[in-house]
Amino acid sequence: MDAKLTLNINKDVARRAKVYAKTKGRSLSDLVENYLKLLTKNTPVEETEYSPLVKSLLGSVNLPADFDYKKELGEVLVKKYL
Repeated sequence: MDAKLTLNINKDVARRAKVYAKTKGRSLSDLVENYLKLLTKNTPVEETEYSPLVKSLLGSVNLPADFDYKKELGEVLVKKYL
């Protein structure tokens, strides 16, 4: 669920941020949200709230310690598109 957030920032900064977002094809809200995610990405899992569905899925898949998901994804994409 999204939360509405009111920010007070310098008008020039807001104007430049809107122009930047538009050139990237993204919304300003999306840019701010992703920036905040980067700032808080080191939050321990115990402090992160998950929906009941996500909680039920946690730990349901056990992969080898040396599993390289990027390699696997690359192979799947090559098969799909080539």
